[in-house]
Amino acid sequence: MSRPPVGTRADYRAFRPLPTRWMDNDEYGHMNNATYMSFIDTAVSLWQLDLGIQIRGPGALRLLTVENGCRYHSETGFPDLIHAGLRIPHVGSSSVRFEIGLFRNDEETASAEGFFTQVLTGPDGRPTPIPTEIRTHFNSLST
Repeated sequence: MSRPPVGTRADYRAFRPLPTRWMDNDEYGHMNNATYMSFIDTAVSLWQLDLGIQIRGPGALRLLTVENGCRYHSETGFPDLIHAGLRIPHVGSSSVRFEIGLFRNDEETASAEGFFTQVLTGPDGRPTPIPTEIRTHFNSLST
């Protein structure tokens, strides 16, 4: 099975800087794999908050993650500055797939690339259509 080529900064639409911390390193001296997933989630959450999309509280969108993953290309670790690139290759009626490239310092190719698919659900836990205003925000990151 062949792997897709490593993504570059030009492949992503928006960026969020995320500093690493000493505690992000694992026993082998590089960033722990769980930290990569945390950075991916944090980058998307901060992007949503910047746009005024509520992710907590009574008016929050209930976006549930139904699938996620990450491919690792090169090591990162403290004290690197990670630049998380975001893009959205697909927006469905109630779902959205985020793809995130994590770039170490000023490197042009991603150290890791992750994704997650979320489904918008209503109070009953069933899928519900993405509102037009939110869809517009998601489409701003479309590839």
